[in-house]
Amino acid sequence: MNSSNLRLLCLAVLLAPFACVCLSVSQADDRPNVVILFADDLGYGDLACYGHPAIRTPHLDQLADEGLRLTSFVTGSWCVPSRTQLITGRYMPRVKFGGRTGSNGKGGLPDSEWTLAEAAQDAGYRTHMVGKWHLGYQSKKFLPVNQGFDSWFGLPYSNDYMKPWVQTDVPLGLYRGEEMVEFPFDQNPLTKRYTREAVDLIRDGDDEPFLLYLAYAMPHLPLAVSDEKRGTSNFGLYGDVIEEVDWSVGQVLKALEAKGIAEDTLVFFASDNGPWVDMPPRMQQAGNELWHAGSAGPLRGSKATTYEGGPRVPAIFKWPGKIEAGRVSDELVGMPDVYRTILEVTGAKLPDHKLDGHDLVPLLTGETDRSPRDEYWYFRGDLEAVRLGEWKLRTVTGSPELFHMKTDPFERINRAETEPERLSELSQRMNAIASEVGVKVKGVKP
Repeated sequence: MNSSNLRLLCLAVLLAPFACVCLSVSQADDRPNVVILFADDLGYGDLACYGHPAIRTPHLDQLADEGLRLTSFVTGSWCVPSRTQLITGRYMPRVKFGGRTGSNGKGGLPDSEWTLAEAAQDAGYRTHMVGKWHLGYQSKKFLPVNQGFDSWFGLPYSNDYMKPWVQTDVPLGLYRGEEMVEFPFDQNPLTKRYTREAVDLIRDGDDEPFLLYLAYAMPHLPLAVSDEKRGTSNFGLYGDVIEEVDWSVGQVLKALEAKGIAEDTLVFFASDNGPWVDMPPRMQQAGNELWHAGSAGPLRGSKATTYEGGPRVPAIFKWPGKIEAGRVSDELVGMPDVYRTILEVTGAKLPDHKLDGHDLVPLLTGETDRSPRDEYWYFRGDLEAVRLGEWKLRTVTGSPELFHMKTDPFERINRAETEPERLSELSQRMNAIASEVGVKVKGVKP
């Protein structure tokens, strides 16, 4: 080797570590901020872009126009299972809470779970939460600020955990960090207060990437709305509430634009489950009315059922430069996939235990038009139903209900008698799933 080549080789060896540093910084700079906007009990049919004839949701409609709107997005059929899927990427039976997580509940996320916030924080993200938690509160170790979030302002569980709707003497108060900072408080301006908190976090943030999780209290009963929005919709109090959530989404998106980071932010909007149409008698008092619940649109069932009206919800992704604007997909996608996808785009490490989510990046970016998910398990304690490909089997009634979800997403035509081989296939899959996670198949005799 001549002296010139030797000098070049030595120079390359000396500069190699710096090249690696520059590469890692460049990769880090390419990681998007992440904003999760999470409604509570918002139905599949409650947004204009999902077909509501009277409620106006221009900001969410625009979000859908600029991103990807999913029409077969499923999650838990009530709040705790849904939030478990989002925060851990796992179905609730896999997570050992050790008790309930509402008022007086002693349970919470165990240390063994690698939460979405812990993963993002470990990857160098600032992590913030605003709003409802419902994954444990009685021990401080269960609170968001001890589960990976740098900050938290919100409620420890649902906004109905107070008399007369829930017979509890535990005060429902607003928390900041580990401490309850406000009790009693007025729920009517709560959406506005959450919005102001989120906007301030965006505005005052530094140049580090961040994860912001804004979990609205609304439209969970009892409904609450600010004086400014009350009476302004064409759909009564429920319309006022939804349109205020839509206004809030608009404010968050505007804050991203004002900060100059909208193009560098992945935004995800969804509901935790469907509308509380079959609300229990305890909720039908003190101003709550049956018509204060939302709509599952054309879907059968509602919150706390495993017909599609319970677990299938609106879901929208926006990621400028990555997601083509105006796309609509009826591919099957589940809430655990959101966890897995966010870990991918933030460069976070995966946990050692089994996840139930899939990486959606190829679907989001248009590399493929097929979802990586082929099945979804519908739990309500035990296993009530399974979706496998285009078919769904539901057993909780005691008689098998088999639906073809492509031609009958409304679950009107039971094809169990005419599809015995398909019924057998899904029954075997349900038994295998139930055995794997340690629950029973509900409605089937041992």
